[in-house]
Amino acid sequence: MSTENEGNEGMAVPAAPSVPPVPATAPEGTRASTAGDGTAYPTEPAVAAADRSEHSPQPEPATEPLPGPVPAEAPTATDHQGADWPPPPPALPSYGAGDSGGGPVWGAPAEAPQPGRKRPGGLVAAVLVAALVVGGVGGGIGYWAAEHNDDSIVSTTVSAVEGPKDFKRDPGTVAAVAAKALPSVVTIEAKAGVDGTGESRGGTGTGFVYDKEGHILTNNHVVASAADGGTLSAIFSNGKRYDAEVIGRAQGYDVAVLKLKNAPSGVNPLALGNSEQVAVGDSTIAIGAPFGLSNTVTTGIISAKNRPVASGDGSSGKNSYMSALQTDASINPGNSGGPLLDSRGAVIGINSAIQSTGNGLGQTQAGSIGLGFAIPINQARNVAEQLIKTGKPVYPVIGATVDMAGRQPGAKIAVDGAGGTPPVTPDGPAAKAGFQAGDVITTFDGKPIDSGPTLISEIWNHKPGDKVTMTYEREGKEHKAEVVLGKRTGDS
Repeated sequence: MSTENEGNEGMAVPAAPSVPPVPATAPEGTRASTAGDGTAYPTEPAVAAADRSEHSPQPEPATEPLPGPVPAEAPTATDHQGADWPPPPPALPSYGAGDSGGGPVWGAPAEAPQPGRKRPGGLVAAVLVAALVVGGVGGGIGYWAAEHNDDSIVSTTVSAVEGPKDFKRDPGTVAAVAAKALPSVVTIEAKAGVDGTGESRGGTGTGFVYDKEGHILTNNHVVASAADGGTLSAIFSNGKRYDAEVIGRAQGYDVAVLKLKNAPSGVNPLALGNSEQVAVGDSTIAIGAPFGLSNTVTTGIISAKNRPVASGDGSSGKNSYMSALQTDASINPGNSGGPLLDSRGAVIGINSAIQSTGNGLGQTQAGSIGLGFAIPINQARNVAEQLIKTGKPVYPVIGATVDMAGRQPGAKIAVDGAGGTPPVTPDGPAAKAGFQAGDVITTFDGKPIDSGPTLISEIWNHKPGDKVTMTYEREGKEHKAEVVLGKRTGDS
């Protein structure tokens, strides 16, 4: 599988990436709000009001006098000869009585539109009509309750309860994990040296604090443009900026270690997890600076493990290989080098590459489609320790040239070696195990091998000196061999 590194290398460094630019056009797929849905609203509420009056329950006539003295204002039977008391409610409430009720007819326009005046848009009209409907229903209920004030009516008024003053996130929630991790994640700005045109080019990526000495772990492709004659800066989530320098980088692993100059006291490294214990379906949290938007947090799951990935930055012509953790957490250019965390907040991988659907026709950068890849932290930890100690990476090798473009199942040992060298290094690990040019390797340490990149990814998950069992085919027959991995120091 070939993917693209998703760092912002090659882009001009934004002066202030915290404010996203306004897109020139609306994103594809968005839907504009429309006013109204074609529903006809009633314009003559008199019928509804009359109907409500006819069907409203009438109070039962009193059979016993009310206790207590009769108020002076209370009418007597002689005041209303021949009439039932109390009188029935009016046919229309005041808000719907028209001219006779002293108010406008419910739903009718307040005034006729004047020539030259702009009528309100459909959305405003719909909102107003909705407000009128709510007002009408509420008024009707209030009127009925006022006319039928007896013991059967119970107040539903509830006093507002003030919420807790300090809202705390429970441990293990995304918010809690992110709040703890963000102070240890940095946005990296890399600026290359001035070119022939007098301009300085660079990009934006991410890194995280590796130890209390101020080492920062990130991707090689994030800092490669500034490694020779450029400048590097690390910006913490509180906005504080520190200059940084490259301690070591491994192009094949796509791992680099920086060191903060004048590192502040009390820097807190992120806890490192165990990528071998990760399971498909585990929750993931990615932190980075996609498209320069620092301190961005996204979530997802582990969607696959041991995914063979060959990634390149599109400019150097050299690939990096990893047996990657695949996640659907949103990862975009600028997330490169950032931590992939588990639900406890421990680092399980370094976000490094994404699968893109771009066809290369005018597309310079890809976006997330839910296929992101991270270097397992167990591998990255081994590389980081070597870089801190010696400044150079150490690679395990089998001592054979593998055909990386082969289409047959398995990884075929090439007929011709690189640069005119033998395809199987004399006295190397593969030669000592009996391998020959043309052999097709089908398993490595019990894992199936379907291509050259898959084999390289599995080899680089080990250390020099590890003993592994390999299965290979020669002239249609299957063979097994034990190989003690050799080593190569530095990038060739």
